[in-house]
Amino acid sequence: MIRFATIGSNVIVDSFLRGAAHDPRFQLQAVYSRTQERATEFAAKHGAKQTFTSLEALAACPQVDAVYIASPNIFHAPQAILMMEHGKHVLCEKPLAPSFLEGKAMIVAARRYGVVLMEAMKTTLLPNFFRVKETLPCIGTVRRVFVQFCQYSSRYDNFKKGVVSNVFQSGMGGGALRDLGVYGLALVVHLFGMPRQLQTSKMLLSTGVDGQGSVLMGYPEMEAVVVFSKISDSFLPSEIQGENGRILIGKLSTMEDPVLVMRDGTATELSVPTIADEMYYQVKEFIDVIESGAKESAVNTHQRSLDVLELVDRAS
Repeated sequence: MIRFATIGSNVIVDSFLRGAAHDPRFQLQAVYSRTQERATEFAAKHGAKQTFTSLEALAACPQVDAVYIASPNIFHAPQAILMMEHGKHVLCEKPLAPSFLEGKAMIVAARRYGVVLMEAMKTTLLPNFFRVKETLPCIGTVRRVFVQFCQYSSRYDNFKKGVVSNVFQSGMGGGALRDLGVYGLALVVHLFGMPRQLQTSKMLLSTGVDGQGSVLMGYPEMEAVVVFSKISDSFLPSEIQGENGRILIGKLSTMEDPVLVMRDGTATELSVPTIADEMYYQVKEFIDVIESGAKESAVNTHQRSLDVLELVDRAS
């Protein structure tokens, strides 16, 4: 049994806890929030035994083995390092940090204190991701990858009225690239490694935060285009194009409805049985790593997280 605490009390944490409930090794021990009222409410909702409004007190709590961090991106590094200094394993929401240097500092701390640090990039841990990966040889030499995550933010209407949430606020490590673009960057890097060239385009909002953008990644024999937006919607599938066929992915973040289409038009559905609360898979991987005695995931490795952050820095 791994006793968890959560930092954050938003809908992402709700989704995380629904997924975690599928793993019998998970126990919600404590929740942290900035106010006692919110901490008490969230603990009651999810059955946590303890509440904290002090990060230092949470870090020192001997009843907590691991911490899931889902605070604004700008707080990831200091909060994670504090927890790891006190011997806590850390599962940190994507992106691991707002920048390469902050991510590197987190990894150095994890190694220094002998704890597990893993980025909660769920996409690369889903069964359909592995199905797509093992199907790549069927499409022959890959020539182009197009991945998109364009989703009109539920907070954008308020932004246009002058109410600025963290994701659109300058200095909070938010914006479309770090919130949505990292899904595409991670998929491309996990499947094809780091590019040789990088070109970027972005549209800044009045706060200086990117509302949308695109990244063109150049490889010796292919190119990848990553498109992302928080100010418009797209329902186009993502696509990996090879000389013999292509693989379509219905929704990038959850790897829904992957289909193999050969040049002769033959189509094969690639979906495999998947638990609907897909954040389960990152919880399972994280606990597996802890119980194995390893210090990092073999999939969401420290280096892969740093690779994505390097691209984020270059594209910012």
